[in-house]
Amino acid sequence: MLRDNRDEAFDLLRMALTSPHFEAADVERIRAQVISGLRRDTSNPTSLAGRKFLEVAFGDHPYGRQSNGSLESVPKIDVADLKDYTRRVLARDTLKIAVVGDVDPTTLGKLLDTTFGGLPAKSSLAPVADIEAAKPPQRAFIPLDVPQTVVTFGGPGLQRHDPSFMAAFVVNHILGAGGSSRLYREVREKRGLAYSVYESLMWAKHSALFVGSTGTRAERAGETVDAVEKEIRRMAEKGPTRQELDEAKSYLNGSQMLALDTSSKLAAALLQYQLDELPIDYIEKRNALVDAVTLDDAKKAAQRLWSQGLLTVIVGRAPQAAAQPAAATPKAN
Repeated sequence: MLRDNRDEAFDLLRMALTSPHFEAADVERIRAQVISGLRRDTSNPTSLAGRKFLEVAFGDHPYGRQSNGSLESVPKIDVADLKDYTRRVLARDTLKIAVVGDVDPTTLGKLLDTTFGGLPAKSSLAPVADIEAAKPPQRAFIPLDVPQTVVTFGGPGLQRHDPSFMAAFVVNHILGAGGSSRLYREVREKRGLAYSVYESLMWAKHSALFVGSTGTRAERAGETVDAVEKEIRRMAEKGPTRQELDEAKSYLNGSQMLALDTSSKLAAALLQYQLDELPIDYIEKRNALVDAVTLDDAKKAAQRLWSQGLLTVIVGRAPQAAAQPAAATPKAN
């Protein structure tokens, strides 16, 4: 908010969190929007692939569910459910706050106490078990008559507190992040199989993944999957080169300030650091941690991430044969 609107904005936030109305007309309007989106997703190859990938990776664990619900669950939610959710979940003991802007600590402290002080002291959250994503290789195929076949791929990742996380972060940039990544060069530039391809790390409190996606013409889907698997297998077996590592570290450190160049970006980062249980001075230490990654660290992280192969979901006109599990790749001596 603008500084001149600060007090009113914080007060509106307080009311929304501590005394939501849940008027019937508003609930039905939002329900209709959610259901409309879910219906669109039934014919959207990217949405179908993402949903199926989580099912393959996590089964009936809560991480295997879609956060926007389903066409079966959303119509059954009533106002009592919404009120119960806010009572159980919105509480001070699990609250994380990041504030960036033109406000002094004393004023901010008073605003935060007034805004959040009315929340319950303790939340009542359902327990969630730790889980490791399903072991690759596995494939699933969803037939859909669309011009472009979508391929989503991934597998078990490294959690944020893992000692090798930063090495995995750096080597993952080399493999699948941006226009200079190995996957982009091999799949897009050399073979012209796809307009884009990416792969990134994802982590949560109870599990972690690496996830990638690309789209291609139906008749080239098999070739695209083979190219992705080949490049990931090559990285797992040999790791990055010294030049790739140095260039990745230079880019990641140089781009860090661009990732924090607005108040919104900085606040989001500070909040994520809290969720990841990182130290308060992590933002100052981060680049040194990137610099400390050695070539051996990167190679070991690559092997941990990608040596088992992939969980792959294909959505489109690909043949049924594409749904068959790939043979396990022999480990290099």
